[in-house]
Amino acid sequence: MRARLFYGWVILGAAFLIIMMGIGLIFSLSVFLPPLQEAFGWGRSTISAAALINWLVFGVASLGWGILSDRIGTRPVVLLGGILFGAGMLLTSRITEEWHLYLTFGVLGGVGISAFYVPLTSTVTRWFTKRRGLAVAIVSAGNGLGILVMSPLARILISTFGWRATFLIFGLLAWGIVIPCALLIRNRPEDLGVTAYGGAPNEGRIGMTPSEALRSRPFWLIAVAHFFCCAGHSGPIFHMVAHAMDLGIPKLAAATLLGWSGATSIPGRIATGLFADRYGAKTALVSLLTLQAAVVASYLVAHHVLSLYAVSTFFGIAYGGVMPLYALVAREYFGDKVMGTAYGAIFFISSVGMGLGSYAGGWAFDILGNYHLLYIASALMALAAIGVAVNLRAPRRAPA
Repeated sequence: MRARLFYGWVILGAAFLIIMMGIGLIFSLSVFLPPLQEAFGWGRSTISAAALINWLVFGVASLGWGILSDRIGTRPVVLLGGILFGAGMLLTSRITEEWHLYLTFGVLGGVGISAFYVPLTSTVTRWFTKRRGLAVAIVSAGNGLGILVMSPLARILISTFGWRATFLIFGLLAWGIVIPCALLIRNRPEDLGVTAYGGAPNEGRIGMTPSEALRSRPFWLIAVAHFFCCAGHSGPIFHMVAHAMDLGIPKLAAATLLGWSGATSIPGRIATGLFADRYGAKTALVSLLTLQAAVVASYLVAHHVLSLYAVSTFFGIAYGGVMPLYALVAREYFGDKVMGTAYGAIFFISSVGMGLGSYAGGWAFDILGNYHLLYIASALMALAAIGVAVNLRAPRRAPA
């Protein structure tokens, strides 16, 4: 008789697809930047401000959704988020003013998508004790596949139907994928009468209340490292397409460049998850942050399509590989019961870094006419993240 499929794999697949759709659509705003600039005559900082608002809202709402998912479960949270996110994309197709973009894409889209990553990542950590690093990396790989698929798709659809129709199509796609997948989510293995993959975890001395977790030294070290990390890579990601086009790269090739970085982030995430399972999340974190700092600085000397693809290859591995590690580190320190709250708060602080990095790139370009300052500042932010992360100490555990 065949063994029944462990339901954690179903949840892992559903979470992967939801993250792929949500994050892929958010990052595709960089492909819409030139068409919106042409349509309305807005500066790049004006359009980039939508990303800043989106990430700020994303961060605040991630904390709220994380707390709510600890209390009522992940499925209703993701369902509501999917409805709001799809509505945000549909309404963005009708914008005529700057504030319309900020409200629809920035606020409504940010509230919707923020219901995905933190609750789903927290849920997956409950379903896997063994290979937890790999499981979280697979969920995070949805980010990379989303960027790989959605950015070139956005460029093709914009060229064929225009940017308004493309936002409309993306809104319908969001509803068609996120809502059915959300119905498959279950909060804990105990809900189905099974144990986590690898057996029940030994939480040791982990038993913090939410307020204790948020006041602890590890929380602030993880959160500040995540902030600097995201501030260091968000600008280069968001402005990658525009930067390539400024250098004379054709539009589709420029959009594909962003997709390529998303593609290389997938093996980066998976390999990092395996590395963290074997050598520890902190060691993996410091290693990937070091690679990220070096690669971001190399954009200053990449001016042709082949060199841009080479840099983007390692950039994807670096920023992709580092992202799932914060959830693993948080799980090690804060355990199951307050994971949504603790990781949601960490993600909120990191989202401020994501928004500031995206906006600062547009601001620097409008002032200087190039992205040199962006890449210098981004490399410095990545170095700051290393300086914070090395101060993390292993969490204390009671005997099993």
